[in-house]
Amino acid sequence: MNSVPWRKSAVELAAMIRAGEVSCVEVTQSVLDRIAAHNGRINAIVAECSGEALRAAEQKDREVAAGGALGPLHGVPVTIKVNVDVAGQATTNGLPAFAGLIAPDHSPVVRNLLDAGAVIVGRTNTPEFSMRGTTDNPLHGRTLNPWDGEASPGGSSGGASAAAAMGFGPIHHGNDIGGSLRFPSFACGLATVKPTFGRVPAFNPSALAERGLLAQLISVQGAICREVRDVRLATRVLAGGDPRDPWWMPVPFDGPRLDPPIRVAVTTETHGYPMHPDILAGIERAADTLSDAGYAVERVTTPSIMKPARAWFDVLVSEITHFLGPLAREHGSETIRTIFEHYQRIGTPVDAAGYRQAIADRTMLTREWSLFLEHHPLVLCPFLMRTVYPWDYDAQGFEQIRDKFLSAIYSTGVNYLSLPAGVVPIGYAGGLPAGVQIIGRRFREDLILDAMEVIESEVGILSHALWERENGAA
Repeated sequence: MNSVPWRKSAVELAAMIRAGEVSCVEVTQSVLDRIAAHNGRINAIVAECSGEALRAAEQKDREVAAGGALGPLHGVPVTIKVNVDVAGQATTNGLPAFAGLIAPDHSPVVRNLLDAGAVIVGRTNTPEFSMRGTTDNPLHGRTLNPWDGEASPGGSSGGASAAAAMGFGPIHHGNDIGGSLRFPSFACGLATVKPTFGRVPAFNPSALAERGLLAQLISVQGAICREVRDVRLATRVLAGGDPRDPWWMPVPFDGPRLDPPIRVAVTTETHGYPMHPDILAGIERAADTLSDAGYAVERVTTPSIMKPARAWFDVLVSEITHFLGPLAREHGSETIRTIFEHYQRIGTPVDAAGYRQAIADRTMLTREWSLFLEHHPLVLCPFLMRTVYPWDYDAQGFEQIRDKFLSAIYSTGVNYLSLPAGVVPIGYAGGLPAGVQIIGRRFREDLILDAMEVIESEVGILSHALWERENGAA
């Protein structure tokens, strides 16, 4: 069973294809068979690309036979979220009104993946406007968490996380403006890194207008994978430059070596939220694992995460309301319109003067964290301070939305600061997957991934346990 291609990591598949141990068509067909067998139940992939994928794989095999240079993802299956452009396909963003919005060209992340040799096997689901912590919309329907159909798969990249957990390929594109890579990874027992702003280029040729300034500064593109080594490989590929994104920065992926021991700050400050005991225990296990591996783990007080988390709601939600509010009122469902109204109630919306001041103050908040990270290059902290929530939790009412975001201040706060942060599984909380977060210095995703791999080596790959449970039920 372990030799079946769909079970393999991207690193393994790329090496096997290079060595001639498996063909690109065999790999692609294995993943497509897996999708055909299970996607009908979980609805992770909402636009299948089987014909195009097999034709691409055949071409990849011809390139292998020709003996030319191969890209780092040659023949590796990937999925793309339906909110970024793939030329000739619809960029729906979960909206019926956008079902016919056909992309005129590839977005930078898609171009980078294809240039690296990847094969797109499908498009993954997202909520309307990609602005919910779960994944459901009136165009494509609901995506189920493979671990528990009543639990959320996370959002907005919930289709990507469900696809990753079920074995629909090893690399799954997603994006993150408030946790949309990390919520799904936490919920489905997966690994991800939210890159530093400027690391991965972003642009949608189909976009009708530019986004607001703050959205541009805190939204990033990334990958959700079962294994940390695949997150590293995928993020390297995604980080290739593109002149269409003037914010992209040509910073080497591997930074200067730090003298050991690398100092890791550990914080379990909840700011009043009742953290679930399994989450707290997971952080302590992760801290012990890093300490055993030679990191200098210290329990210290970090700069406030609550201030940037509050600003995320006060400032970003005000901006989103201005830019997306009219679209939501015109094209959104009643559910998303109500949720947008609840978002505005959580924070204190700012006016134009307040917006200008908040953008200025954001520099101060980021500076405080940058100075702290100069002494402690990594911070181990909670991501979600509660267990995975029900799939429709944010549609149940204002208090449920408020609870979810109060439990996730370490998510939105990190976005507001534009710092990189990874989530890696630590085991289970309340019987469902759970993870911890590692925050790092700007452009030091490599250090975050190193620490994530140490934790993963102790915990294992949670998706493997999911598959074994599936086999036991068969």
